[in-house]
Amino acid sequence: MSQPQTSSAPARSPIRWVSSLYFVQGMQFFVVMLIAGLMFKNMGVANDQIARWTGLLGLAWAFKPLWSPFLELARSKKLIVVAGQFTGAAGLALMAVALQLPMWFAASIAVLFLLAYASATHDIACDGLYMAALDDKQQAAYAGWQGAFFNASKFLTLGGLLVLAGHLERGIGVMNAWSVIFALLSVLLFVLASYNAYALPGALNTEHGDLTAAGVWRTLREVIADFLGKPGIWLMILFIVMFRFAEGQVQTIGPLFLIEARDKGGLGLSTEQVGGIYGTVGTAAFLLGSIVGGYFTSWMSLRRAMPFLIVAMAVPNATFYYLAVTMPADLWHVGLAVAVEMLGYGFGFVGMILFIMQAVAPGKYQTAHYALGSGVMQLGFIFSKTISGDIQLAMGYEHFFLWTIACGAPALILLLFVRMPGRAPQEPAVAAAPVENAT
Repeated sequence: MSQPQTSSAPARSPIRWVSSLYFVQGMQFFVVMLIAGLMFKNMGVANDQIARWTGLLGLAWAFKPLWSPFLELARSKKLIVVAGQFTGAAGLALMAVALQLPMWFAASIAVLFLLAYASATHDIACDGLYMAALDDKQQAAYAGWQGAFFNASKFLTLGGLLVLAGHLERGIGVMNAWSVIFALLSVLLFVLASYNAYALPGALNTEHGDLTAAGVWRTLREVIADFLGKPGIWLMILFIVMFRFAEGQVQTIGPLFLIEARDKGGLGLSTEQVGGIYGTVGTAAFLLGSIVGGYFTSWMSLRRAMPFLIVAMAVPNATFYYLAVTMPADLWHVGLAVAVEMLGYGFGFVGMILFIMQAVAPGKYQTAHYALGSGVMQLGFIFSKTISGDIQLAMGYEHFFLWTIACGAPALILLLFVRMPGRAPQEPAVAAAPVENAT
């Protein structure tokens, strides 16, 4: 059982720092992976460029298991967390400046790469600090708060900030509006980082175990070799990639389709409207779908539930195909469609989290293999995200969304051959999964 850190100072209630810690984690992730793409769309960047570059940014979260063991060499997890947050605040300020430069696109991509890798490293230290500071009972008790505040940041970024950006765009122009947004985000993150420097448990110079880089490297090689030596692992890797193949494409192009002008095949919504839809009903529907999907899988067992979960992942594809064919003009119609989309994702995504937990991770290095499985899952998402813009430009929106429906078939076929755990989980495992996987 993990033990909390000891200190001569009075113990603080975990809620005083779990909330701010995971709010920051979510805010940095959503800014890079969601907000950036919508911002570039409003600036006139083509869909293929948006998909390609934002996809490459996501590699930071896919590859973070490879350098996460080396963070154990640091004298303090709190130091890494606080340094990562101040780095993020500086990066957001640089983003505000980059958008005012003549070569603004290249400059902003460079800054976003800095933010992505700083955020991914910060995520590792966050989870490490959480596990080190709390015992097993506390970890379980506050797991729900992790997800709650992580997703609360989604309401801020996709809801409040997009609405504000849309309002500012009409008054001061797109570039100036987003410079203001990133400046505000920088100030907010600086304040939160300052608070966390005080509130997080542990000292900034705490001692670490007697570790060496050579020892960590040997362990990492052993973990990877053991992972790749699992029976049927390559088929499981292919299944994981194909499970998210359609999702990565739709989640990238879908919001751009909503903003695209109607004469170019999109729905012509404003930034404010897209922010309002995704930041409210979209996020709420995803959380509801995740909860229901967890209990459904617990009741059915993963083996019997997986076909339904794969079909649920195809619901968003069908929803966007319906929107591309009917081209509705009323916001309530579009909002309902987005709610169905996110409900399907939330419900179906549980299947992949549990598959990695129960089929891929078990063994000598369970925690490390879960991280590697999650990295493979992210790679599948990033691969499909990166190529989605080129496919959409070649096909057009209507045929593109029809194509994504067909992309769900390989996962159903592979289900006939991949090794699937037969027993049901003891309880829904959604809350136990790393919170960034909810994205």
